[in-house]
Amino acid sequence: MDDLGWLAAAVELSRRCPPSESAFSVGAIVVDTAGNRLAEGFSRQFEDHDHAEEVALRSLGGADLTGSTVYSSLEPCSIRLSRPASCSALIVATGIPRVVFALAEPPIFVPGDGANLLRGSGVEVIERPELADLVRQINAHLLPSR
Repeated sequence: MDDLGWLAAAVELSRRCPPSESAFSVGAIVVDTAGNRLAEGFSRQFEDHDHAEEVALRSLGGADLTGSTVYSSLEPCSIRLSRPASCSALIVATGIPRVVFALAEPPIFVPGDGANLLRGSGVEVIERPELADLVRQINAHLLPSR
């Protein structure tokens, strides 16, 4: 599967998020260089404050992450109000070198600056806006009409 295929799978995963008026619905998948799914997660999967990337990264264990990619329906957060580390910081800490996302985080809850934080730490960041409208639809209850 290519980047767009994995990203579409992450977007579909976000549909499993329990509804929330105070957090986005996000799906995330970690894939290794051979194209194997190492982990996945979605917002509020186990706890009300779970972020998708956080859930996926927690389940990685001791996996070799060299060359891996995080696919996230929404730009990984740069600030967490409910946890000590943002998803961007957690990704940097794992050493995962690449992140692909569909929609930049709208500045509704916190400023969206995850892509810049990741790039500043040497992570390759790719935005694939082809799926952004679908992410907006899934989060329509939080986003202002265009």
